[in-house]
Amino acid sequence: MVKKEQRVAYFCMEYGLDTKMKTYAGGLGILAGDYLKGAKDHDFPMVGIGIKWKQGYTDQRIDDEGKPYDAYHNYDYDFLEDTGVKVTVTIRRQDIVCKVWKVDQFGNVPLYLLDTDLPENPETWITGQLYGWFGEERIAQEIVLGIGGVKALRALGIDTDIYHFNEGHALFAGFELMKEKMDQGASFESAWEETKKETVFTTHTPVLQGNESHPIERLMYMGANNGLTVEQLVELGGAPFNMTVGALRLSKKSNAVAELHSETANDMWSHVEGRSEIIPITNCIHRPTWVDEKMLKAAEGEGDLWQEHMKNKRDLIDFIEDRNGIRLDEDKMIIGFSRRAAPYKRSDFIFTDEEVIAPLLESKTIQIVFSGKAHPLDDNGKKIVKSLVKMAKQYPESVIFLENYDMTIGKMLTRGSDVWLNNPRRPKEASGTSGMKAAMNGVLNFSTLDGWWPEACEHGVNGWQFGDGFESDDEAELDRHDLKALYKVLKEEVLPTYYENHEKWVEMMEASINSTKEYYAIKRMLDDYYSKLYQ
Repeated sequence: MVKKEQRVAYFCMEYGLDTKMKTYAGGLGILAGDYLKGAKDHDFPMVGIGIKWKQGYTDQRIDDEGKPYDAYHNYDYDFLEDTGVKVTVTIRRQDIVCKVWKVDQFGNVPLYLLDTDLPENPETWITGQLYGWFGEERIAQEIVLGIGGVKALRALGIDTDIYHFNEGHALFAGFELMKEKMDQGASFESAWEETKKETVFTTHTPVLQGNESHPIERLMYMGANNGLTVEQLVELGGAPFNMTVGALRLSKKSNAVAELHSETANDMWSHVEGRSEIIPITNCIHRPTWVDEKMLKAAEGEGDLWQEHMKNKRDLIDFIEDRNGIRLDEDKMIIGFSRRAAPYKRSDFIFTDEEVIAPLLESKTIQIVFSGKAHPLDDNGKKIVKSLVKMAKQYPESVIFLENYDMTIGKMLTRGSDVWLNNPRRPKEASGTSGMKAAMNGVLNFSTLDGWWPEACEHGVNGWQFGDGFESDDEAELDRHDLKALYKVLKEEVLPTYYENHEKWVEMMEASINSTKEYYAIKRMLDDYYSKLYQ
């Protein structure tokens, strides 16, 4: 029995609650949205703190030459509740007013969003674009989230026992908690110690370069130091100042988002003195949002599992035809792949050896549907998207790219595909919750042993792995090893089972659902947070 006394304020830069609310970029936001919905379903005393993004993340379209380009729209949300609360933060020695909006109509515990798009502000665009452009803008946004977020909690009268930072973006909330104590006479050291007792941190990024850092001078110039001296900043986060290091040192305990990720993270940050322990709490999903209830029932014998799956597959085929004008064959295998376009995720990996893959595509033995965005400033990511679009033009009957990835596309793909492909370079994937959504919908995972999959995979029973968990610092060697394994398992196990052993395929679908539906549902994650992180 997990005790629920601890009142938690959860800080995150992005929240994916619903497609029509453009306050998310990808997996981090989807997790945060699922977390708030799970807290509501299971009656956990929590609130979320975030930012009301005027333009959200990028809309990423494909031009006539097959290149991705970014577009930004101003979004108005008439369903937000005006709390009547405004708080002020200082950025570059200017007072910036933050209006506080409340969101609670998506089956979530209250989410409070801070907004600087106000006529009284000299700078209204701080909350313009999620993960916008340059370092100064990012720091300004994080001041609003962290320092503004704590001030909002105080102004709203929300008592808080635990401050949960989901990624390092929220770290400045810790600076505000320390300032409150130092303003009452506490020393820097005792303010740090006391703040540690009420702060926890979730790290997501197993790629060192993906962990945000800033020159100390920039923090001072922007006012992010919030009264701390240069020496105190260096003591907390080093120089240059690393947001993850600061969060690890300012938390009583931290967590990684899968068992393997915990090993990677502890190894990655082993040099950081005075950091908190990083324990594994594997991510989960909000089942009512992502999983077809009829599939769950059919897997328990209340219905025909294959027929229910085929309804979802036809819905996906209709959706693709509506979006792209191409109709896939419902009798042929559909492989789904949707995730951020980043080099370590190897989105176009399956196309590496055209001699192997071309016959499968030309015969429509496999049909592959891709979706995903690259960060607006990530030229390598955009090259990956361009290569996927090129393959879709080369094999228009069997390769699809759905542009402008969002929650709607994610939901269609994780319900309607037959196979869920995932091929990150191990151990670079933190968790990979899209695979959980697919698994609970009877879509069979076909993945390297990275993220959550090493914990869940029963090869040939509830899905497949390829690569046997091989790791190498030599990317070329790793890619050669994994590619050979991918083709071997695809041709010798996945395709024969689908086309020649229908009974086994349906058995595997059932095993996929029944082996994941409880452990990877959000209630388990919330229970783990309370028993292992908050208490």
